[in-house]
Amino acid sequence: MTAREPQEMAHVAAETGAKKTHRSWDRVLVSAFLAGAYISFGALVAITVSSGLDAETWGTLPTLFMGAAFTLGLVLVLVAGSDLATGNMMLVPLSAMRGKIDLGDVVKNLTLVLLGNLIGALVVAFFLAVQTDVIGHATSQGSALLTYERLASITEGKTSHSAWETFLRGVGCNWLVCLAVWMSLATSSVSGKILAVFFPVMAFVAMGFDHVVANMFFIPAGIFAGVPGISWGDALLNWLLAGAGNLVGAVVFVATSYWYLFLKDAPERAAAVASEPAERG
Repeated sequence: MTAREPQEMAHVAAETGAKKTHRSWDRVLVSAFLAGAYISFGALVAITVSSGLDAETWGTLPTLFMGAAFTLGLVLVLVAGSDLATGNMMLVPLSAMRGKIDLGDVVKNLTLVLLGNLIGALVVAFFLAVQTDVIGHATSQGSALLTYERLASITEGKTSHSAWETFLRGVGCNWLVCLAVWMSLATSSVSGKILAVFFPVMAFVAMGFDHVVANMFFIPAGIFAGVPGISWGDALLNWLLAGAGNLVGAVVFVATSYWYLFLKDAPERAAAVASEPAERG
């Protein structure tokens, strides 16, 4: 299948956002749980591949390695199928702007998806990251100690920024993540979706931006692993600020922009979306 033009992508995105709100709450919650777990798998492998690399030798390259590995998370979300809050922050409001759903549908969907994402992230952080000793403790040895030290560096960094900095890092993050989801709509091939996802996701991680669902893994994993100076209060504050920034990045810079460019005065194009299977993200 040839790539869709941006105008066609906009119609598909609006239809996809509406479909996401037309499911029962339990299906949305399970789908969101999976997405939280998938993003956490990406975060866990990102920690693993970037641990033990001395900054004096490697400079900032560990963040590039981390970003490349982290793309696994969004690839799993889009190809395997699940609901990720940061992607829904673009797709569902866009559908509302198109008049397919109302504001109540948007709020309900994003609330359920955030809850499911959090549960999935906590399960992976506690059971598969810390309890397995993939991420060790301060007294660990070998690779477990290296992953602990890498996680400690990440969590300390994410909880040390000012509120304004964290918010803006959230904006930048989800502008790029939603562009990845948006570009994945250009194709129905698995390889095309992976390529569309790779560069924007790699970029936001390499630049140190804040993804609320990824942080639902990183910060709790740090708490579970015993990283000193990190509390649940720090986690909640980060999630609120990063989540608000993610919402602005999605709604203002992607959903509103492309609604204005391609959907504001456009007629319905049923043929463009009728043949499209439900997109994920």
